[in-house]
Amino acid sequence: MKVPASLQSALGELLGDARLVAETLPDTGLKLWLIDAGNMDRAFSPEETRRILEEPPYWCFCWASGLALARWLADRPEWVRGKRVLDFGAGSGVAAIAAAKAGAAETVACDLDPLALDACRANAELNGVTLDYSADFFAEADRFDLIIVADVLYDRANLPLLDQFLSRGREALVADSRVRDFQHPLYRRLDMLDACTWPDLAEPDEFRRVSLYHARRT
Repeated sequence: MKVPASLQSALGELLGDARLVAETLPDTGLKLWLIDAGNMDRAFSPEETRRILEEPPYWCFCWASGLALARWLADRPEWVRGKRVLDFGAGSGVAAIAAAKAGAAETVACDLDPLALDACRANAELNGVTLDYSADFFAEADRFDLIIVADVLYDRANLPLLDQFLSRGREALVADSRVRDFQHPLYRRLDMLDACTWPDLAEPDEFRRVSLYHARRT
């Protein structure tokens, strides 16, 4: 498997000798191009830290909520089989890939970051699935059966997005380990899931518990 050159170059500009490796995710049959775990065991220089904060490479990690949602969909393919699905804030594309493998009729990976969309393309190829891509959620028509979302509500300022998800899809599945209770009248908790970010960032136990919420448009 050849490392995607554009992604490796972008990662190298951020973190010098960091390398992308094709990793099989725990308890799944999915593979992703992720930052090598060894590079996370060293101290970052002040310049590297500055670059990471300015341009976080979210796409080269599989975040806990994305992994949890991917596993959940793999175990319950009826949620996506034959449906039109959009993965909001797709990042590495793990949830979109899981939806496609579970039989979605159409899966759109949506992310503002061009590098994230490049990562989604590379990861889709790695897993032998076909995705469509979008850089603008609000330019999409209201035509989706299901919007899937993982790890985007880490900032409570993003909570108004909960309404917006239902402006483009009839239903929404939202997985998040940071916000414990949305207190939104349309969303109910379906499950509590265990997962960790990959490679493992040794996050606190509280961030390894993922809440999964579901909403249906009225």
